[in-house]
Amino acid sequence: MEHLSARLSSLSPSETLAMSQKSSELRAQGIDVINLSVGEPDFNTPEHIKAAAKKAIDDNYSFYSPVAGFPDLRRAIVEKLKRENGLDYTIDQIVVSNGAKQSIFNVMFSVLGWGDELVIPGPYWVSYLELPKLTEAFGVIVRAGIEQDFKITPEQLEEAITHRTRMVILCSPSNPTGSVYSRDELKALAGVLEKHPNVIILSDEIYEHINYAGKHESISQFVSVRNRVVIVNGVSKAYAMTGWRIGFIAAPLWIAQACNKLQGQITSGPSSIAQKASVAAFSGDQACVEEMRLAFLRRRDLIVSLCREIPDIRLNVPQGAFYIFPEVGSYYGKSAGGRKVENAADLAMYLLEEGHVATVGGAAFGAPGCIRLSYATSDENIIEAVRRIREALSRLK
Repeated sequence: MEHLSARLSSLSPSETLAMSQKSSELRAQGIDVINLSVGEPDFNTPEHIKAAAKKAIDDNYSFYSPVAGFPDLRRAIVEKLKRENGLDYTIDQIVVSNGAKQSIFNVMFSVLGWGDELVIPGPYWVSYLELPKLTEAFGVIVRAGIEQDFKITPEQLEEAITHRTRMVILCSPSNPTGSVYSRDELKALAGVLEKHPNVIILSDEIYEHINYAGKHESISQFVSVRNRVVIVNGVSKAYAMTGWRIGFIAAPLWIAQACNKLQGQITSGPSSIAQKASVAAFSGDQACVEEMRLAFLRRRDLIVSLCREIPDIRLNVPQGAFYIFPEVGSYYGKSAGGRKVENAADLAMYLLEEGHVATVGGAAFGAPGCIRLSYATSDENIIEAVRRIREALSRLK
């Protein structure tokens, strides 16, 4: 008899991955689909990073690594945090995992328990709400609309915190909105969190280097809360290394030790070859990071200008990451060819099957009036995709 655990049964599948898979299936049928659903750079991993991986193979780095990662990689991360962020850590406070997603799960599973609450600003990345279910904790959504640039206020944060609150998660630059918190905005949030010493702050900074607002700002810079901040970052976005699966935490020692203990029973250390490549990423020439950032900035300006020509959508200008998150609710209730669009999921499927452009409905991110489009693709694809979207939407009456 088939019987899944209650924890797994409570978990929803990733809608972003589902849309990407549906796009791939249509492509396999010979349909020309432009995929704007996937959250990964379309660039190749830089050559000096690939060379480091090849050397690691030749040098026989084919054995288990320490659970928390090779010391030279953790040292490179410590040096990166000091050089780029002005933060002081020891290598014992760094745990390297199989991608930032595992890093987030490790922290949540180590800290959260039954009945705990996790405050999640919405719109949010799909896994923020799902992963706590595996710990029997509850996500508490604090909603911020386009009128406030999808960023929560200190007053909203204060109102959401209760005696059950164990963690607050922040993501800047944000997936799915591309919004970036300024130093002053983070300082104001830190001022609220100062009053709640039992609350852990999980700061997802995976899009740190895809930032158009100037210097990256982290809530960890504020001394009053620093001893409760866990930074999550990795190599996937900045260095075009999504498939290498390397993420890390920089955390208070007791949390790092807990995550090391957990990881030792779940996966052990991540790929030895990918770790050696990541040393080159953090320690090597950073020109590639700026080149990709400038390309994403150009693409952002392109897609924003094109989408603003589409009637009846609202769009802010994202200051980071590689997503736009337009409000499209004005198209709900309309029909084309006997097909009615009731919500964001319907609209995303309509655009995929009729316009041959893959997007993701906003309900998965806690914003049912929006859809997410990734502009991590070529200028040509962006131009053609927006043309198809505009044409498909024009048929809805």
